[in-house]
Amino acid sequence: MSTAAPSPTEAAPSAASEAILAKLAAAVGEDAYCVTRFRDNIRIFVTPAKLIEVLTALKTKAGCAFLSELGGADYLKYPGRTGPRFEVHYVLRDLDTAGIVVVKAGVDDPDPALPSVYGLWPGCDWMEREVFDMYGIRFEGHPDLRRILMPDEFASFPLRKDYPLRGRGERHNFQRLTREES
Repeated sequence: MSTAAPSPTEAAPSAASEAILAKLAAAVGEDAYCVTRFRDNIRIFVTPAKLIEVLTALKTKAGCAFLSELGGADYLKYPGRTGPRFEVHYVLRDLDTAGIVVVKAGVDDPDPALPSVYGLWPGCDWMEREVFDMYGIRFEGHPDLRRILMPDEFASFPLRKDYPLRGRGERHNFQRLTREES
């Protein structure tokens, strides 16, 4: 009798990822965050006030020394969504055990801001700048938070769902250059 491998939709989080979660619970308590599991991913949702505490515990107590990804999402008018408009996610890895967890923090308009994780992972410098540039989410305490992809005079945030995609609403942000000036 052969046993088929579980499909990706049935895959459970790895034991290494579950161990990270257990270490986090021991360090900060389970009331500091909320956990969901989807396929083989563990997602940890935290409030902006608890973000640094949870990320610090994951780095120092749970072995997640590597921040492999930091990105944003805009959930404006997303069907069935009741939470904050923006979400920033941090993908953390334990390189010794191959464990991985995703930490998510939500922020809302009119002034979306989160604390910077530059003090924990200096390599987040450009990742936080990219999220700021594309979504307008500020990272308080970041040493050099300025645009990285768009020109300094650009007034909008192109990855926001309410960003206009055609006509004057898009092009008016750029200075007009003649052929001689370019």
